[in-house]
Amino acid sequence: MMIGETLNARYEIKQQLGKKAGRRTLLARDVVTGELVVVKLLSFSSDFEWDDLKLFEREAETLKSLSHPLIPRYLDYFEVNSPKIKGFALVQSYISASTLEQYIQSGRTFTAAEVKQVAKAVLEILIYLHGLHPPVIHRDLKPSNILLGDRSGNDVGQVYLVDFGSVQTALATEGGTRTVVGTYGYMPPEQFGGRTVPASDLYSLGATLIYLLTGTHPADLPQKDFCIQFESVGNLSPGLTRWLKLMTQPSLERRFSSASIALQALDESPAAIDISSLAVTQPVGSKIQLTKDWDYLEVFIPPVGFHPIQKSSQMLTSASFFFLLLPRSVGTI
Repeated sequence: MMIGETLNARYEIKQQLGKKAGRRTLLARDVVTGELVVVKLLSFSSDFEWDDLKLFEREAETLKSLSHPLIPRYLDYFEVNSPKIKGFALVQSYISASTLEQYIQSGRTFTAAEVKQVAKAVLEILIYLHGLHPPVIHRDLKPSNILLGDRSGNDVGQVYLVDFGSVQTALATEGGTRTVVGTYGYMPPEQFGGRTVPASDLYSLGATLIYLLTGTHPADLPQKDFCIQFESVGNLSPGLTRWLKLMTQPSLERRFSSASIALQALDESPAAIDISSLAVTQPVGSKIQLTKDWDYLEVFIPPVGFHPIQKSSQMLTSASFFFLLLPRSVGTI
């Protein structure tokens, strides 16, 4: 243990907050300012991998570039070269709040109204991150990485997003090697293949909210066609159920395409959710015509050898039409 030691002649270690292979998260006091800070330590242990250092340096660079009241502030970064530990340390501001995971483990339950408050707060943070140039993708959004302050009246409490150790920029995903990171149960399918886009964070948020509502880890809930089956566990409104389904669609094309669209849909009645907000794209060169609404999907499939100059009567006898009727739920989210 390092309790009582001082790193870089400035940060006096008070407590260990977390530990995993090669990494420790420590609570320390800045002897210069007197403030409490968080020190994340990466050590050159026997199981050290260069990908660990790459992610650690990326976290430091990302935090340095961010400026948001609900995200920890970058304070310092330095090399550690003591007799006991050799590695690197990242210092960031300390937020005095418990994680959503800690609240659930302590027995706290969340109402649908509180879950909506958490959803809106995190979506606002994601709108900021995804709106940067290039967009910043968190890649490990889960209950243990979301902090929640004390309740205040009907307010669920201040919501913070922490731990940018898996962060990726959209530009970095377009080339070079890809590091698969994330947490099982909260990772969307595309992330298992090393691909991440801003909508990947939406899936993770949706899975987190399902955990808050059900108290069950998403990986322990039943699945059908890779979709999390959570409806029977909680007494949810049809609107909130539909919204969560769109957040956790395994297919990117069926998921909300951005945090701002997801936030807008959360504030609207379920009938008003615009299906055009989903990232449905048509293959280049396809002559299939789609007419979509929230209630139906009309598909026009021209026959082989179809030409636009054909008479309408010929088109109707030789082409194929079919409709998919989608059930409409009544109620509000």
